[in-house]
This record gives sequence, structure tokens and C-alpha cells, in this order.
Amino acid sequence: MSDPWVKLELDIAQFDAPCFEKYVTRCGADGIRLTTLAELGDTPAHRRVLYELNKECSADIPERGEFYSFDEYVERRFAAAGYDPRGVVIALDGDTWIGMAATSRHGDFVFNEMTGVRAAYRGRGISIAMKAFGMAFARESGATKVRTFHHPANANAIAMNRRLGFVDAEG
Repeated sequence: MSDPWVKLELDIAQFDAPCFEKYVTRCGADGIRLTTLAELGDTPAHRRVLYELNKECSADIPERGEFYSFDEYVERRFAAAGYDPRGVVIALDGDTWIGMAATSRHGDFVFNEMTGVRAAYRGRGISIAMKAFGMAFARESGATKVRTFHHPANANAIAMNRRLGFVDAEG
């Protein structure tokens, strides 16, 4: 197999936002607040909390390997040209960070870097809510597409993205 990754793409104009608003509403009803790193404050302390959350959620990615050191994470996430704290959605239960959906800008598309929810909160539609909430950033940035890719064994992530309207990307 030359390229095992599942590459997916969503046409932002085709995204059915009203269909997924119920997930955002349900999070609110369950006491889960959705916000962005920009709204919380892109501070060193918040970057550290995001790192720890990302590290925890990434442990379930098939064949992920060892997670980056904090310094490597800062370089890859925050120093990257496409980084914008408005594109990092955070799900909060009170003051506890329970989920993240991080995207970066790349010209006419937004790349979904990572979406993850702590194990105790999974199965409640929080990932879908975060990604639907994050579509505002994608639109505001002038993107026409959202792209992502997954290890083929990451069936839950692939299914969640397909549910949102992502289709196989070419190339």
C-alpha cells in the first residue's frame, strides 16, 4: 500500500450548519462550553494545558508513537505559519478542558490538525459540536475547504468526519 492515510475534504459551502447546531446546543445543555483559544487567551499557561490535552487525546491514534515534547509542540503548533488561536476550539466542563479541535490556515483551505475528547466524555457528540463550532473560523478565514487525514484504523474519526460531510480527497 503506497499511501495508507485516509484523506478527507469538506466543501465549506456544502456544510449543513443547521443540521449540526443540535450538537452545539446539546453540549450547552450538558454544561459543556465551547470557546476558542483566542477567546480564552493565547497565554503560555493555556498553551501548556492544550499540550497536555492534545497529548492525552493523541494516545488513542493508531500507530501515533511517542508524542512531541512541549518545546517540539510549541514549534509545530504555535510557531507554524498557519496558526491562529481563533482556529483552536476548546470544550470546557466548568474549568476543565475536555476536548479540542485545532485547525490551521493554508490559503484557500483550513487543515484540521487534531480533534480529540477525553475518554470520559466521548460518545456525547462533543467532537462533532467542536468541529461544527469551528466552521465559523473556516468561513471567516476565507477558506473554501477543510482538509484532514487519518490512519485507516482510526474508524471513529473517519466516521465522524464523513457524518459532517467530508468526502475522500483526491491526491
